Amino acid sequence: MNKKELRAKYKELRRELSSEQIEDKSLAIANRMLQLDIWEKTYYHLFLTIEEQKEVETEFILQVLAGKDKEIVVSKSDFQSFGMTNYLLTDNTKFEKNRYNIYEPVDGIEVPNARIEVVFVPLLAFDLKGNRVGYGKGFYDKFLASCKKDVIKVGISFFEAEAAIDDVFESDIRLDYCVTPLTNYEFPKTPS
Repeated sequence: MNKKELRAKYKELRRELSSEQIEDKSLAIANRMLQLDIWEKTYYHLFLTIEEQKEVETEFILQVLAGKDKEIVVSKSDFQSFGMTNYLLTDNTKFEKNRYNIYEPVDGIEVPNARIEVVFVPLLAFDLKGNRVGYGKGFYDKFLASCKKDVIKVGISFFEAEAAIDDVFESDIRLDYCVTPLTNYEFPKTPS
């Protein structure tokens, strides 16, 4: 399937999930994530859940990061440039919803992309090579391209991998891992 078909398929699959299923699957993902070899790092970028899109509830991952005393970075999106500005999450961070129902920091301590070591990447679908399908605006491809080459990219998904995504581009940035409620996928650095 191509990206457009996969977006439609997985948006529909998400719509069918109940609140209880979302919570159970999100908790299972956070628990499986503990098995990954990523916890010696310091700076972790985490997206905040868009409830209206029935995304994975990242609150559980946030609790894991806080419990491990990690520096948590959250972003604010610029819909003109499709860029993201990243801020350190502190007790004083104030949030507001933007017009796309995304909770974003109002301001705070800016964190340069080069400091970020692990990025939890939102997605709609992914394949067995670590290619991902997002919402199609390119925010994360642009953001990840500006991070260090060795930044660890961890996708999180309610659903298992597709065999392949038909229309992958050279500029698409692949995941290193993807965590689902049932499986931890680890992808080779260079696809075969």
